[in-house]
Amino acid sequence: MTRPVLPPAPLPLWGAVLLAAAAGPVLDAGFPDKNLWPLTLVGIGLVLPTLIGRRAGGSFLVGLVAGVSFYLVHIGWATEFLGNVVPMVALVTLESLFFAVGAICITLAYRWLPRVWPSTVGRLLLLPVVVSGLWTAREALVSVWPYGGFAWGRVALSQSESPLASLFPWLGVSGVSFVMVAFVALVIEIVRAGRARGLVLSTVAVGVASVILAVPAFPLAMDGSIRVAAVQGAGKAAYLDQREYGDLLAAQVDATQAIEDKKDVDVVLWPEGGTDIDPTQDPYASFVFDSIASEFDAPFISGAITSEGDTTWNSSLLWIKGDGAVDKYNKRHPVPFGEYIPDRAIWRPFAPDLIDLVQREYTPGVTDSVFDLGDVIVGVNICFDIVDDQLMTESVEDGAQVIFAQSNNADFGRTDESVQQLAIARVRALELGRSVVNISTVGTSAIILADGETLDQLEWYKPGSMVADVPTSSAITPAVAGGRQFEWLVSAFGLLVLLLGGASARRRHG
Repeated sequence: MTRPVLPPAPLPLWGAVLLAAAAGPVLDAGFPDKNLWPLTLVGIGLVLPTLIGRRAGGSFLVGLVAGVSFYLVHIGWATEFLGNVVPMVALVTLESLFFAVGAICITLAYRWLPRVWPSTVGRLLLLPVVVSGLWTAREALVSVWPYGGFAWGRVALSQSESPLASLFPWLGVSGVSFVMVAFVALVIEIVRAGRARGLVLSTVAVGVASVILAVPAFPLAMDGSIRVAAVQGAGKAAYLDQREYGDLLAAQVDATQAIEDKKDVDVVLWPEGGTDIDPTQDPYASFVFDSIASEFDAPFISGAITSEGDTTWNSSLLWIKGDGAVDKYNKRHPVPFGEYIPDRAIWRPFAPDLIDLVQREYTPGVTDSVFDLGDVIVGVNICFDIVDDQLMTESVEDGAQVIFAQSNNADFGRTDESVQQLAIARVRALELGRSVVNISTVGTSAIILADGETLDQLEWYKPGSMVADVPTSSAITPAVAGGRQFEWLVSAFGLLVLLLGGASARRRHG
């Protein structure tokens, strides 16, 4: 049997806690606004060593500190909504608890696997793959649970403009996270091997990095284009903004009227919160929508709050002149504690004044997320839908040739939230092989091509429009065809090998 390489002594707990605290801001710096993408890899490299040689309690503490230090910085913008720090602290705490549980699993992998598979292959291949699979599993879980999950902060989402961006159409978001963590874990094992072996094995890391960076862009075939007029009204669209009834509709109309060339437009696009009057219920709003569709002689898509009886939806409407709303997408996953309060009776006693501020109770939709414009099928999503892997994949599977991402970022002011969301839209363009028209009430609005390039962009908090020929595609990327399956595969592999390693280690060492 190959003798195991003895790892250096683990960091003392106090040192691991300090390193974990430093890791969070470094991880965040890889994301927009700073957008220093290599620092995300550095941040991962600071977290993983703190988990080596720990007991379960110590790794939980270290993971909790790393999670808190990351999320406090990364989603600090959440304090803007409702002007209160409580929602942000609650969300940070929940996400950090998941981070801490994931840290325990990774600690156990570092403890058990080298005992059972001590060979070079075990240390340089199996261990990094399992560690990365466990990290990916944790990201996948928190992206869907509880209450629909919170996918913000997945490490891959920092790489929208990095050399790793070419991996998105091949592997998807979870696949890129897996590659990032696996590579960092490999480098750590090479460092732990010691100077003599490390000098030789460092060529392995260089080779792996070269292979990763050499992955070519997925060859996309464009099948046409659609001329889009996307309008940012820059009205007072935040939940707590003081405004008069109809102000949002008026702001969008003014910005739309400012478009000089209204000919040959194939579709007019407004954001989520494009109107504060429901055109399916109000004759004046219906008249305005009809006028816009007539003036451009084109279909018109806008966000609106719609209702039927006691049921309310956050909707996107496809409006045709003379026919009104001919199709509607109702947001499938309203944001918990923002667009509705889940289990209100349970959570209200903890912060009654805050919970009572959220009076909106949007019902989850059941409609598909595509509109057929005749010559082109468009996928529509509303705000945080953009981070929903399943929903975005389904829109392409349902025939979407271009993606319209409608959002209202006014609740988060001039914080990093808007540029983080735009980066996610860029990732989706690459992953899905589709142009993405990201249109917001106040910004950041941009048209992103399927190769990640920016075709057009508007200034923050200024009314404006983007009128452009946007390429369309019907090609299916490997990420759409198998990205979710890859996520399940690496997550299940990591968990299964961890369990097998634990059982074998117990038998061998008592």
